[in-house]
Amino acid sequence: MVNQNLTATEIGFTHEDFAALLDKYDYHFSPGDIVPGTVFSIEPRGALIDIGAKTAAYIPIQEMSINRVDSPEEVLQSNETREFFILTDENEDGQLTLSIRRIEYMRAWERVRQLQAEDATVRSGVFATNRGGALVRIEGLRGFIPGSHISTRKPKEELVGEELPLKFLEVDEERNRLVLSHRRALVERKMNRLEVGEVVIGTVRGIKPYGAFIDIGGVSGLLHISEISHEHIDTPHSVFNVNDEVKVMIIDLDAERGRISLSTKQLEPEPGDMIKNRDLVYDKAEEMAAKYREQLLAKQQGITSVAVDALVEEEIPAAIEEEIPAAIEEEIPAAIEE
Repeated sequence: MVNQNLTATEIGFTHEDFAALLDKYDYHFSPGDIVPGTVFSIEPRGALIDIGAKTAAYIPIQEMSINRVDSPEEVLQSNETREFFILTDENEDGQLTLSIRRIEYMRAWERVRQLQAEDATVRSGVFATNRGGALVRIEGLRGFIPGSHISTRKPKEELVGEELPLKFLEVDEERNRLVLSHRRALVERKMNRLEVGEVVIGTVRGIKPYGAFIDIGGVSGLLHISEISHEHIDTPHSVFNVNDEVKVMIIDLDAERGRISLSTKQLEPEPGDMIKNRDLVYDKAEEMAAKYREQLLAKQQGITSVAVDALVEEEIPAAIEEEIPAAIEEEIPAAIEE
């Protein structure tokens, strides 16, 4: 017969022991941890989540997504299990605050860093504009396009709702800066259809002391003052006016910096013709460009043959180590990165 008058000591396990055991095996949760949890109650402005703590954790609606959420049901369903970010420590009631938005935020920055490393072109719709430029969303993150990097003749205000191709200029999670360029994306696309030595027709859109900006099919190229003529020129204003239509030759395509460098000097039949007889330069442009391409090819082949000969001969005479002329002879002021 079982003795029903056993004392707590004889049983060997008290309520205090049970509480201590719970404390011993209770998980320790810290802000910044990512833990699994199960939704067991959805409320009008949040939800209660079971993450294995003594008290149910809470996620407010504003922490449910990196995007705007009007109702918790847009994101969560009862009995759903997923990852949550512990946002704050326990409050006076022992309740933790959770976030999904922080997880999406971290993964979004990881994704845009990867896209930048791949030099990817992304597309996004403009949702707002301000005096400085336009605002877009990339992977849920808010990005900024400076006005100088928007290549369109439309007023900025009319861009809202329009989808634009974009390249990354700056990805800085610590400073929360995501800066993009529409201009560079267009230049890259245009560059894929252009070649060095090609003659194109453009329109003068701006004149600076160091050169003229030429619109060629919706993208801007720089005709540096040193590439206007073999003759000395004091200022580009002495040769061009805004809205002039010009024939120019492409002498450099720099996709990384989003620059197209142009020349009329290389199209001159005789030095100074851009000043004395511009129509002759335009009439002979394709002929002079063909000669330029032949010379460029000869120099490139010369460099290749030198490289092959270097495998046989230990020393190469300096005379044959002739460099191909730089696309732009003088350093271009940073100001053209408008």
